[in-house]
Amino acid sequence: MQVDKGEVEMNDSPKVNGEPAVLLIDGHCMLCSGITQFVIKRDPHARFRFAALQSEAGQKLLLEGNLPQDDFHTFVMVEDGQYYLKSEAALRVFRKLKGFWPLLYACRAVPVSWRNRVYDAIAYNRNRLFGRSEECLLPGPDIRARFLNGGH
Repeated sequence: MQVDKGEVEMNDSPKVNGEPAVLLIDGHCMLCSGITQFVIKRDPHARFRFAALQSEAGQKLLLEGNLPQDDFHTFVMVEDGQYYLKSEAALRVFRKLKGFWPLLYACRAVPVSWRNRVYDAIAYNRNRLFGRSEECLLPGPDIRARFLNGGH
């Protein structure tokens, strides 16, 4: 069920407390690749794992969350059986990073419709502004273990 806060509730999905959250990103987007590197650099406790929306693991998680499997203009965070989308996902990521980034979580006070309007404008122009790779960018061996393989 879609919730106006950018969440999808999972009623029959088991809660997985203590597991790292999974961030689903467009594997061909240069902005998304940069965001992944940004998060990894500020996540020394490995609270996040990653999968491309286009990957087998990403597609399986989208299916489990009843989300479209062909919408690569979104950012998804899966945490404890909950699916957070767009600006809600981004703000929840900021909340877990080191440094001053958690302060941005206060932006949740801004109505979700406004936040997502800004998010959508960036998402739909990201390839024109930041570029696109025809191949998913592969991480170095030091962080490859943080990426989901196959069916997760």
